[in-house]
Amino acid sequence: MSRTRTPVVPGWFDQDATDFRLLGTRCRDCGSVFFPREDTFCRNPGCGGGDLAEVPLSRRGTVWSYTDGRYRPPAPYPSDPDAEWQPYTLVAVELAAERMVVLGQAAPGVTVADLTVGAEVELVPGVLNEDATHTWTTWHWTPVTDSGAEGRSTAEAGAEAGERGAGSAA
Repeated sequence: MSRTRTPVVPGWFDQDATDFRLLGTRCRDCGSVFFPREDTFCRNPGCGGGDLAEVPLSRRGTVWSYTDGRYRPPAPYPSDPDAEWQPYTLVAVELAAERMVVLGQAAPGVTVADLTVGAEVELVPGVLNEDATHTWTTWHWTPVTDSGAEGRSTAEAGAEAGERGAGSAA
């Protein structure tokens, strides 16, 4: 049985777009950009406008801060209490064009040892959880590397290396 791909939070990203991006809103009166998106009024206290348009946010940004989650989060976060807890990495990413910081999990396998403040990261689609009927989709941040894979994320470079090295011994 196939699972239905379902965004964890509908409307925050377009999981089917070829150019995966978070979706925000921009006030047409003052130009302020918001994420999570706002659909009713401009949150800029100096504006008071309400004409908002959906905008895709930048796919790349710089690490503003990061930490590791070494605790099992409470419900409704999906977590099997019988399974060994695996820490995860949280990344706060500054999007310069939008003049904002967006929080998200790092891609699987990315740890705090892989990050530094100011390093470039890229948005990639991710999976938060799967159950019998759904694959709950989200976004992740992954470092952008320049060594041997100019301008590509670690995930892209790793995927290519995995394809080249399939079947070889480490």
